[in-house]
Amino acid sequence: MSDYEKTLDIIFGRWKSQILYAGVKLGIFDCVTSVPKNATYIAKELKLDFALTYRLLRALASMGLLKQELHDFSITTQGELLRKDHPQTLRGIILLEEGPEHYAIWKHLPDMILDGKQDAFIREYDQKIFEYADRNPQYAEVFNQAMNSYSRIQTALVSEALDGYDFSNIHHLCDIGGGQGHLLSNLLSKYPHLKGSILELESVTKNKELLWTSKMGVDDRCTYVIGDMFNEVPPADAYIMKMILHDWSDDECVKILSNIYRSSPNEGKVFIVEHLIPVPEIPHFSKFFDIHMMCIASGRERTIDEYATLLERAGWKHANTFHPRSGLIGVIEGKK
Repeated sequence: MSDYEKTLDIIFGRWKSQILYAGVKLGIFDCVTSVPKNATYIAKELKLDFALTYRLLRALASMGLLKQELHDFSITTQGELLRKDHPQTLRGIILLEEGPEHYAIWKHLPDMILDGKQDAFIREYDQKIFEYADRNPQYAEVFNQAMNSYSRIQTALVSEALDGYDFSNIHHLCDIGGGQGHLLSNLLSKYPHLKGSILELESVTKNKELLWTSKMGVDDRCTYVIGDMFNEVPPADAYIMKMILHDWSDDECVKILSNIYRSSPNEGKVFIVEHLIPVPEIPHFSKFFDIHMMCIASGRERTIDEYATLLERAGWKHANTFHPRSGLIGVIEGKK
């Protein structure tokens, strides 16, 4: 592909993601199966206009998400990742990241860089993202679906990164901002001697049917603690935070890490799971995600050295960094 073609592909990238969003939003991927269906039948089943549905199906097939045979369409293995019932579904991520709220905030990117003030969510909606989620149940539902999708991906990467780590001296692991408990439940399953706790807001844990501790049968070794990491964290031998610190400014991160430091024992540890920015010459997903963070919050993606500095400001010492084979994320270990 020439430089001209590669640049055009970038320019039209949003077309593809919006076509994908429309397909997910309209239920295309839950309607189309491995057995070919006629476009007329698909449109009728989903109560859509036939002519426009056919054109959408054709575009999705051109992206490799469906397979087209004249007017019949079937789903590909790539398209199956967008089904509701797929164990590694990406449906929630596309509904959130290409949905109306997140689509709208990106228009503020040039102005933010001009005036040096980030967080396009406040510019667009006059409130922070988590405040908006509390006041808009439909957005909160999509947000939680996306976080579940992200968690499934990230939990596997964390497990791989820490596969050789010695957890024998850790008996109580606390997940700060651990959501519905996907990561910690998997770690408790992998290390039967561990007990756990999850610090979260009540709004996240109130629906008991969604909590992973019960689904994975580890609720006898894990408790949910309602609280605010900016005020106080419960005592534990070690703490883990997955994609938490990137939401916040440096000073806010130091406050969180300082609260953890005060509650941890003399041999306390903290694990920070984030997208780590590598050296300048290496292209990496973290450098794109960093711009996303510029738009939605006050935080940013950081280098290992920048996280080490945050740890030191809060009293910790950077001990080690672990990576899965893909290098997509990193796990930074801090010791007291």
